[in-house]
Amino acid sequence: QVQLVESGGGLVQAGGSLRLSCAASGRTFSSYSMGWFRQAPGKEREFVARISWNGGNIYYADSVKGRFTISRDNAKKTVYLQMNSLKPDDTAVYYCAQTRFLSRSRGDYDYWGQGTQVTVSS
Repeated sequence: QVQLVESGGGLVQAGGSLRLSCAASGRTFSSYSMGWFRQAPGKEREFVARISWNGGNIYYADSVKGRFTISRDNAKKTVYLQMNSLKPDDTAVYYCAQTRFLSRSRGDYDYWGQGTQVTVSS
């Protein structure tokens, strides 16, 4: 059984930074791509960033490009999302997820974490 546990969320002022972590267990972490998604109140869950199994292929949503950085440490079975220059529009619950594909589509992800709240005040 795969488990994904996010941490690092919180309240930050606009322009600030946060680093989210997602610790995985249950199957060979280094064999799977990882993604970050977010869901704001009243909105659908949207893609934020994804990273291939070895970190060699990365893709970002346009809304976060240049501000967020996704990375992974396969030895620690952890994926990270460094978020800089945060804006109030970044306020959402952030989820990590795992997939065998290289995908931006929610439907392609097999396992999801429980989410961590990020709130950016203006």
